[in-house]
Amino acid sequence: MSIIGEFREFIARGNVIDLAVGVIIGAAFNDIVKILVDQVVMPPIGLLLSGIDFSHLAWVLKADDPATKANELVAVQYGALVNAGIKFVIVAWAVFLLVKMINVIRRRDAERGPSQQPAPAPQEALLMEIRDLLKAQAPRSGA
Repeated sequence: MSIIGEFREFIARGNVIDLAVGVIIGAAFNDIVKILVDQVVMPPIGLLLSGIDFSHLAWVLKADDPATKANELVAVQYGALVNAGIKFVIVAWAVFLLVKMINVIRRRDAERGPSQQPAPAPQEALLMEIRDLLKAQAPRSGA
């Protein structure tokens, strides 16, 4: 088999396509979470904390010299880390709720089990009746 054929077979597998769809949806979800954290969650938190904007919080290690044109500021941007932590918690919570919902559906389906299978269609019921009658009328061999 040629390398192109093997590659085509690899790509055609369902799990590769599912992974690609998951990555694309995850990237879109990342944008939604970024906007949610930066523009919805953080402004009220900043307002409650006397107008603090977390994204600009930093420990300045070396201040910028206004006499030079070069940017000499050296700072640890811990506010960005706080924002990233909040984004992580939101994503983790959303994934948890999704997995919880899937588990509830699976448990409900497992509780129903095979005992609640739908009744056969009328044609199937008639065919099963005929089969059972033929089995009952067939002479038994070996006697």
